Amino acid sequence: MFPLVIDLVLPGKKGVCGVSEQIFCLGHRQRLRERFLKGGEDALAAYEIIEMFLFSVNPRKDMKPLAKRLLAKFGSVTNVLNADEAELLSVEGMGRTALATLKLIQVTGQRQHREIAMNQRVTEISTWRHVLNYCEVSMAHLKREQLRLFFLDKQYKLIEEEIQMLGTVDHAPVYVREIVNKAVNVGATGLVLVHNHPSGDPTPSGSDIEATRQIKDTAERMGITLYDHIIIGKGKHTSLKHQGLI
Repeated sequence: MFPLVIDLVLPGKKGVCGVSEQIFCLGHRQRLRERFLKGGEDALAAYEIIEMFLFSVNPRKDMKPLAKRLLAKFGSVTNVLNADEAELLSVEGMGRTALATLKLIQVTGQRQHREIAMNQRVTEISTWRHVLNYCEVSMAHLKREQLRLFFLDKQYKLIEEEIQMLGTVDHAPVYVREIVNKAVNVGATGLVLVHNHPSGDPTPSGSDIEATRQIKDTAERMGITLYDHIIIGKGKHTSLKHQGLI
């Protein structure tokens, strides 16, 4: 005899999962987890990665429709994680719990890159890559300019990072004396500047170049070396040092 499965739908509650639907959801989730564990990221479609992120939001609800709506609106997994809170909440089915879940994943990735970067001696291109990865993850999606300072000791080890300021949509004011004083206060002998261009184009502006030269000159008078100023765009970056601009 086949087992009898009875759907239970509460009166007046439309869209509540019945028992059979819940069993299907649980089986689907288990199959998705196993596929991921066996094949890794490549075994899943983009919406399935987002779907797995959302499993904890509602243990019994099918999260695939919400995952597909998020992907359709933002275009990629990365864009979903980097989207503004208001933009995410505008998607049908999104709530505060789902928002917190996605933002937790975002900041976890940023922290991972930061911890790797801050434990490197920045002497080679390979170690610069860790810093760049961290900056790209943290800054490339921002809609306003942000300036970050990385302070180095005599062994070229990153000893501290500071977000100096948040700018307007296309400009972050630079306070030369404040930046150099901070380097002196933390005992740094080296300094790296990083800021983003919300337009996505990392080409340095005239003001970028002028401000960098002012910081370089002031820092050198205090025995501090400005190693580079990196501008982060979308999927690319520009080093003023490599461009011969400092």
